[in-house]
Amino acid sequence: MISDLRNIYPDLYGKEYNENEMDKRFTALIEKHKEIFGTSDAALFSAAGRTEIGGNHTDHNLGKVIGGSVNLDTIGAVSKRNDSRVIIASEGFPVVDVDISDLEVKAGEKNGTDSLVRGIAKAFLNLGLNIGGWEANTTTKVLGGSGLSSSAAIEVLIAEIFNNLYNDDKLSPIELAKAGKYAENVYFGKPSGLLDQASCAVGGVVGIDFKDNDNPVLTPVSVSFEDYGYTMIITDTRGSHADLTGEYASVPPEMREVAAYYGKKNLREVSFSDFIRDMRDIREKVGNDRALLRAYHFFTENERVDFMLQALKEGDIDGFLGFVQESGDSSFRFLQNVYPSSSPKNQGLALAIALSEKILQGEGAVRVHGGGFAGTIQAYVPEHLIDKYIKAMENLFGDGCSMKIAIRKRPVSRIM
Repeated sequence: MISDLRNIYPDLYGKEYNENEMDKRFTALIEKHKEIFGTSDAALFSAAGRTEIGGNHTDHNLGKVIGGSVNLDTIGAVSKRNDSRVIIASEGFPVVDVDISDLEVKAGEKNGTDSLVRGIAKAFLNLGLNIGGWEANTTTKVLGGSGLSSSAAIEVLIAEIFNNLYNDDKLSPIELAKAGKYAENVYFGKPSGLLDQASCAVGGVVGIDFKDNDNPVLTPVSVSFEDYGYTMIITDTRGSHADLTGEYASVPPEMREVAAYYGKKNLREVSFSDFIRDMRDIREKVGNDRALLRAYHFFTENERVDFMLQALKEGDIDGFLGFVQESGDSSFRFLQNVYPSSSPKNQGLALAIALSEKILQGEGAVRVHGGGFAGTIQAYVPEHLIDKYIKAMENLFGDGCSMKIAIRKRPVSRIM
C-alpha cells in the first residue's frame, strides 16, 4: 500500500516533500488503526487545509474570493462498521463516539466534533442519501489557529467518508463543503460562510463567487507559484485570539449598515458606483465612517478578485502579486483588520508586514491572512530570500512560526 501511495504524493504535497517522512506518517496511521480497532483493512482519506489568496472578508456579504487547498492535510484510516456508531480517534484529542441513529441537535455538543458528525449525517439524510457507521483514526498537519482551517478540513473529511463508504462518491466536493457548512451552522453553532469548507474540499486554486450563496460559481485555475520562483509562506505571529470575537463580528454587520441604506441585506446587492455617488448621504444616515471604509474595501476587493484570477490564467505573476499587495493594503487601511481597535498596543500582524516589506524590497508580496486582528500573514517570497525571510520572522516571533506551503491539486478524497 505504501509503495502505491508514493504515486499519489505529488498530487497531495506538491513538488517538495520528504518521501520517507510521508511513508512513516501513513505507516503509523495504518498501524494505529490496527492497534485501536483491530483491523489493518482500512481505507485512507485525505482532506487539505486551505489558504485565502484573495477576497478578504467578502464572502459573508456574498462577495468573491480566491481560495487554495494546501499541502498540509488531515489524513484518516477508516473502516466500516455494522452498526450506527461513528468513532473517531484524532491524535491529541478525546475519542468521539456518536450514534447517528439519533440526529437531533444536542445543546451539550455545541463546538465539538461530535456535533459535526451528527450534523453532516443529517445533511446527507436531507439529500436523500445513505449513512452508516464507521471508525477512524486521524492525524493532521493543519495546525489549529494557523488560519489554514483545521476545522473545515475535518468537516469535509467526515463528509467524504460518508460519501465514499455509503454513496459511491455521489456528492461533488462543493456539495461536501455545503454539508460541512450546514453542520457547522446548525449543529456546531458557528454562523460561518462557505469559504473555508469550499477551499479545503475542491482542490487547487479556485475563485468562488457567492452571489448565489446556495449555488456558488467556481472558477478553478491551475497554478504552481514555485514555477514562477516564489514560495508561499504563512507566518503565525502568535498573538492571542482571546477577546477578539467582537472585532471579527463587527465586520459583516458594518458592511450591511451600508447595504441597509439601499434597503438591501448584503453589499453584493449594491452597486459600487451608487455607493460612491451617495457616500455623503450614507455617511450622514449611518454615522459610522468605518462602515463606509469597510464597504469600500468590499467593492474594490471584489474587483481585485477578478483581476487576480485573470492574471493567474494568463500567467502574469507580476500582475497577480501586485494585486495581492493591493489586497493587503486595502485590508490594512480600509477593512482595518490588521490589529484590534480594542487593543492598539498589540500589533503583531502589522510588525510582521513591516518586516516582510523590508526584506522583500518590492519583490513578491505580503498581506494579512484570513480573519485578521491576530494570527497569520501570507507572503510570496522569491527563492533567494526564503532563508533570510524565515530567519527574520523566527527571530521576531519564535522558532517554527513560519511555514512554507504549496498548492495541492487533489480535492478531498479517498486516496487508497
